[in-house]
Amino acid sequence: MVDPVGGELAEPALRALRWGGRFLTLGYASGTVPRIPLNLVLLKGCRILGFQLRAFAAGAPDEMARNEAELRSLLASGRAFPHIGATFTLAETASALRHVADGKAIGKVVLDIG
Repeated sequence: MVDPVGGELAEPALRALRWGGRFLTLGYASGTVPRIPLNLVLLKGCRILGFQLRAFAAGAPDEMARNEAELRSLLASGRAFPHIGATFTLAETASALRHVADGKAIGKVVLDIG
């Protein structure tokens, strides 16, 4: 399970994990670092992992370069592309921010400044 949100949703997400699963924390979009009861790790027989891109790039530069080259290749070939879930004009910036804050965003939210 990948958790980029953290906060109060992290513990219920960990509780939903299957036995022996992996819980990967990527960040805390909620603005709150979660407090995880460690007994859940024992009960679930799971692993909790953290990933931070800057640390990965510094610790594994060759792997980072390989991953970036592969991603660029996928993007150039059209086999991978970001999902744009909503587009707003610059004048609609407040609505765009509300859309994200209300949890309605799926994929990328784009501000068209043209």
